[in-house]
Amino acid sequence: MPSLLSNLKSAREYLTPTLKSSAFLTRGVLTPEEFVKAGDELVYKCPTWTWEGGDPSKRKAHLPPDKQFLMTRNVPCTERVSSLENVVAVSHSEGAADGGGGDDDDGDWLVSQVLSAEEKKKHDEKELEDEFDILDDEGEVVAEMKLAAMTLGGDDAAGDEAGKESNTKSDADVAAATDDADDDDEYADMDDFEDDDIMEDEAAVTSPAVAADATTSTNDDILKVRTYDLSITYDKYYQTPRIWLMGYADDGSSRPLTGDEMMQDVISDYAHRTVTIENHPHVHGPHASIHPCQHGAVMKTIVRNLTKDQAEEEESGPTVEVYLFIFLKFVSSMIPTISYDFTMDVSASTKK
Repeated sequence: MPSLLSNLKSAREYLTPTLKSSAFLTRGVLTPEEFVKAGDELVYKCPTWTWEGGDPSKRKAHLPPDKQFLMTRNVPCTERVSSLENVVAVSHSEGAADGGGGDDDDGDWLVSQVLSAEEKKKHDEKELEDEFDILDDEGEVVAEMKLAAMTLGGDDAAGDEAGKESNTKSDADVAAATDDADDDDEYADMDDFEDDDIMEDEAAVTSPAVAADATTSTNDDILKVRTYDLSITYDKYYQTPRIWLMGYADDGSSRPLTGDEMMQDVISDYAHRTVTIENHPHVHGPHASIHPCQHGAVMKTIVRNLTKDQAEEEESGPTVEVYLFIFLKFVSSMIPTISYDFTMDVSASTKK
């Protein structure tokens, strides 16, 4: 069934006319020539990305033979996305505040923020402080200045009490030290029982354990991470880029991940829905792919907002060359733990 579906999609793309005129600003889509131009800029700014020709039998006539798709390899993925999902903030109130204008389908694609572990800790501590107030004897909330005064007063009283206890303890310590000195004389001198062979025997016994501990410690210090090969193709039917992922296990075996394993690195709202397992048009084997049906609509919104912001600052609007940087910024909200390179600073607002 997947093979039949893949063949039908290939036929649909083959029969779709090639986009000739630019619609980057009006529809958020690209012509094949604009895709190549944007890819050249990505390769130039981020050398981890390269152009690939792929299998000659699968080449697309609307793209140059040596620029069929973009590829970056061995991209680290240090943790599963489930570890972040409890701190993902999905912005629904923003659309309601603006009257809910625009296409409702776009809202399902947009994740506004993923908090780091450190940010989550600070957030939790702040919430804990807000939830608990300190009360005085009459049940009133203690103000900060009053609390500080109470604390200082308590510290002074504690200091006086500690001084009294210190004098008492010093006399006891002197007596104890005298008793210890007497007890030491009762023990035999260890030099009388020194045997050179004892140290060697102990070393022989403990060396294997020490070596095992050292090996274990070394292995524990090695961070095991999954890696991904990411590629970007041009979808002629949707007239937008399309991203593909192939993951590899973190056990050093280079074993390709199964579809379910790769979905562990996708935000659950998109797994098996927006992100599905399909056959790559150029590379052998099934890959995880982000479906491009909404790419044009989302890119149109982002480009429009960038154009508006830059117009207010009297700067020129975004050009086709930055398309893939914006695209990769948008895609990172769905696969936040896969750390691929898009080093250009892009503020990709999706506000309608």
